[in-house]
Amino acid sequence: MRNDNLKSYLNLHLIVFIWGFTAILGALITIDADNLVWYRMLLALIFLGAFIIYKKQSFHVPVKELFKLVFVGLLIALHWIFFFKAIHVSNVSITLSIFSLGAFFASLLEPLFYGRKILWYEVFFGLIIIAGLALILQVEIKYLTGVYYALASIILGVVFTLLNGKLISDHEPSLITFYEFGAGVFFISLYFLIQGKFSVDFFTISLNNWALLLILASVCTAYAFTASVKVMQRLTPYTVMLTTNLEPVYGIVLAYFILGGKEKMSAEFYIGALIIVITVILNGVFKHSQNKKKK
Repeated sequence: MRNDNLKSYLNLHLIVFIWGFTAILGALITIDADNLVWYRMLLALIFLGAFIIYKKQSFHVPVKELFKLVFVGLLIALHWIFFFKAIHVSNVSITLSIFSLGAFFASLLEPLFYGRKILWYEVFFGLIIIAGLALILQVEIKYLTGVYYALASIILGVVFTLLNGKLISDHEPSLITFYEFGAGVFFISLYFLIQGKFSVDFFTISLNNWALLLILASVCTAYAFTASVKVMQRLTPYTVMLTTNLEPVYGIVLAYFILGGKEKMSAEFYIGALIIVITVILNGVFKHSQNKKKK
């Protein structure tokens, strides 16, 4: 059991690294945020459908559960739209630094979803993360619009992670992801139809964007998202959100070397980011020690 948990934890870090690279792809793809999410979810849906057929899994889901998956799919679509919008109006570093608030929001919301007490040290570490974030925003105030989009994105991300933490006990991760992505495509398509957005220009995409979209949809979405749901069979939502706080580290480092220019931030930004990273590590160490005492 301990080896299985370790394997899940290491796999989670690989997933978070991939998510860090997702932000880079979002910055490189030159189409609107909502268009990007539509293509991402549609292509990932196709990959997942092929995988389920290959594995000869059943597509059957009870109607009651299907409605839950559809609701989560809507949250995921909105989460990604706000995420890529934040990147486009600010940059990768700012957007991912806001995602460090994930563990703080999870520490407040997880007790409501799972009926446990709020742990003081989770809130305490969350407040330190906010202090680090405040230092970042103090010198990068010009990116405030991006901060708002990123905040909306991470709150939605925490909520659907907590909901998936409950759904995973009854369904295969690939099936959960398939229906959630299908719902996301449906809702965005409905919005596009109302807006009259589907046109020749909408489907005219450069080869470079197609290549980046395929990588985004296959590796960074179909695989990473399904795998993240799977690890929740052994890890708590809070642990997942806590580890996800390392996404800014991977993403900011990758952005600095791959994108350069716009991603080179002030010294105060990196000090704030370091405070956040150290807090995440301390939180994990403290949580581990608390669990050992209980045993």
